[in-house]
Amino acid sequence: MASAKDLIVRPITSIAARAFIRRVHYSGKVVNNSILNLGVFLDGTLHGVMQFGSPLDKRKVIGLVCGTAWNNFLELNRLAFDDALPKNSESRAIGVAFRIIKKQYPHIKWILSYADATQCGDGTIYRASGFLLTGIKENKSMYRKPDGSVICDKTLRSPNHLSSGFTKGSGSMSKYVEAGYRPLPGFQLRYIYFIDPTYRDKLTVPEIPFSKIKEAGASMYKGKAPEA
Repeated sequence: MASAKDLIVRPITSIAARAFIRRVHYSGKVVNNSILNLGVFLDGTLHGVMQFGSPLDKRKVIGLVCGTAWNNFLELNRLAFDDALPKNSESRAIGVAFRIIKKQYPHIKWILSYADATQCGDGTIYRASGFLLTGIKENKSMYRKPDGSVICDKTLRSPNHLSSGFTKGSGSMSKYVEAGYRPLPGFQLRYIYFIDPTYRDKLTVPEIPFSKIKEAGASMYKGKAPEA
């Protein structure tokens, strides 16, 4: 029987990574600024993808770790594994990915990522992989459209979306609510992993105990919050 130790992690093309993400990731959406695409293979077949790139707005997060240069960190912005992989594959693959980054990209000191406890989960994989929890925020930016799909408020206010049915004057979210858009309750959790352990002492925000996730009501696993 295959185990997590049988996995092979290696770079793949952005085309292959995006195709897999669209098929397997719960959002079905890719991040176009990913610069490092790692595939997770078992018996020669692709079963997982990890995409790393720059955060959408570096200015807002670079200060999380004091002394960070513009090219010292990456965001793990897409993580998707299918159900064919053996137990513990996710943490194993992430560990290999970080060893690759440490060897091939020595200027990278830390990795940022977010768990979507609105639609997916609260970061079980991140915690098992050695990430630190540094933020728990109520998510007020996601909306379910009348057709059942999910969209964020920034996209709703974008020129492209406005031109597809809303005028510039409909930037207020109340207009969308009137049109049948419904906010999705949930949380966003921020995690950081230190490729260079010395940078942990430079963290400018508190490390949050994992127990705070449950206390905040932010627990979620595979898209479901625990029953009260």
